[in-house]
Amino acid sequence: MIGPALPRMAFDQGTPAGGGLAQGDTVPRMFWDGVRRRGSRVALRQKDFGIWKPISWTALGEIVRNVAMGLVALGYKPGEVASVLSNTNREWMYADLGALSAGGVVNGIYPTDAAVQVEYLCADSSTVYLFVEDEEQLDKVLEVRERLPQLRKIIVFDMEGLRELADPQVMSFEALQGLGRAHHEAHPGLFEERVDARRPEDLAILVYTSGTTGKPKGAMISHRNIVLTCHAYNDFAPQSESDERMAFLPLCHIAERLGGEYFPLLTGSIINFVENPDTVPENVREIQPTTFTAVPRVWEKFYSGVLIRIRESTTLQKAAYAWAIGVGMKRARLIEDGKPIPASLALLFRAARFLVLDNIRRMIGVHRARFLLTGAAPISPDLVRWYMALGLNMVEVWGMTESCGAVTSNPIERIKPGSIGIATRHAEVKVSPEGELLVKGDSVFMGYLNLPEKTAETIRDGWLHTGDVGRVDADGYFYITDRMKDIIITAGGKNITPSEFENQLKFSPYITDAVVIGDKRPYLSCLVMIDHENVEQWAQERSIPFSDYRSLTRRPEVIALIGEEIEKVNKTFARVEQIKQFRLIETKLTPEDEELTPTMKLKRKLVGEKYRDLIESMYAAKAA
Repeated sequence: MIGPALPRMAFDQGTPAGGGLAQGDTVPRMFWDGVRRRGSRVALRQKDFGIWKPISWTALGEIVRNVAMGLVALGYKPGEVASVLSNTNREWMYADLGALSAGGVVNGIYPTDAAVQVEYLCADSSTVYLFVEDEEQLDKVLEVRERLPQLRKIIVFDMEGLRELADPQVMSFEALQGLGRAHHEAHPGLFEERVDARRPEDLAILVYTSGTTGKPKGAMISHRNIVLTCHAYNDFAPQSESDERMAFLPLCHIAERLGGEYFPLLTGSIINFVENPDTVPENVREIQPTTFTAVPRVWEKFYSGVLIRIRESTTLQKAAYAWAIGVGMKRARLIEDGKPIPASLALLFRAARFLVLDNIRRMIGVHRARFLLTGAAPISPDLVRWYMALGLNMVEVWGMTESCGAVTSNPIERIKPGSIGIATRHAEVKVSPEGELLVKGDSVFMGYLNLPEKTAETIRDGWLHTGDVGRVDADGYFYITDRMKDIIITAGGKNITPSEFENQLKFSPYITDAVVIGDKRPYLSCLVMIDHENVEQWAQERSIPFSDYRSLTRRPEVIALIGEEIEKVNKTFARVEQIKQFRLIETKLTPEDEELTPTMKLKRKLVGEKYRDLIESMYAAKAA
């Protein structure tokens, strides 16, 4: 196979002193540099009929070039927007890099979004070409396309069930590539011109916020934002061509887009696209990644699975686990305190790993991992310590869409559980007099699309106002205490940060998420979402009858179980900060439900509105 013609341009191999980037550094240049240097090396893998199929850098480059030139043949102009409506897969990446290489701007749409949301996002972004995954996603677009006059073509990745479709506005992904291949042959040199058409300061991608307080806002991220962030990532989470990583979080979210797609373009680490979110536990054991980035919900799920297995084990196995994890915890505490590990403890830990802890790492699928990354939501410090006790460096990072991903990170050599770490070299972070974390630097976004007033509210005096309440210690480590809008002030005037209690609750294997209520109330209450799988297993082992999720949450035994978990956490807080009443959410929520963000976090404001009657019942019950 003849590989793609590579754009003839100079590439900067590093970051100059002062953190700047060479003129002309963009995402396409970074990608095509990787194609030129890595050639036949594996760039990515994805399962086809149960077998992991590798794609080389050369083959990836050819696909991307064909997609780019196919769009150009259709009339795609530099600066125009193409959107992708799909689950995380290799085709998402092909479309993204193809549109960017054609000089365009790319916007991602969550596959869980309804037709009306797809309409809004396409209209607001002025999308002219839309990539969709399959028939299900195509149906959403067809439902609203009459109200999207700027939309020219809809390109479908998977045409299963659509072979007989005769719609002039719809074409297959294969047909687009064929068109691009012919257009490239007929117009030599045009592709190179398109790759070189954009500058570092130009808009590269749009990332829409979750819209918990109104319509989603399109954050404008430049090429410079992205490339600079990728270089900074390689400082605190260094990777190379020998690394294996997984991609399974939504690619329209800044975390996976930067860390899961663009960062490997710089480092050459192999991307493994999982089959779907439900197969992550199975796929991680197959892939055995050397670096693993996930949200706290995933880490909590792994932990609870191990805990359940331990509870089902023999007395001897329980004793062995207790001893081994105890040794690991002693070592983790010394690392946390920045103290040296005595030779005797190091030897004991090697024995604990060999006899017990390595089996747990293999059970999860992280035996080869050099470090784990967690972000996008707060995580319990005790959960971080547990992974550290297994001998795994769990690095908590912090950032947001508007900062183009992480701007703080725990150094691998000195992890402080509960901290979001120190500022990366490409960003300046400080705490305002009001306690809000502020960020300044070249990674800060360009602003919100079509919303200059919102942009002015968010970036003031050159500082990005994050909305996170935090503090910094003497070592320069930052801590998030809560969101400014989420701080609870009780009727008695006590300021409460609900995330502290919620994070402790989520450490329970029986609790998936929780929302603490209490603003202007006489005491704190809580809505709890149970872990369906673990609670169901717990009930079955005790022959507790139930028919479905709702009936499970209504069982007195289950309510008592969650009450015991809450009481355990209550004992670690002052009396005024304790939960006095709680209720279980009786609906099993998925990302399709409006109460959850795509990264599986409960939306506090929406939960408060939707479950108002349930909340009021907790205060009425106490008053009675």
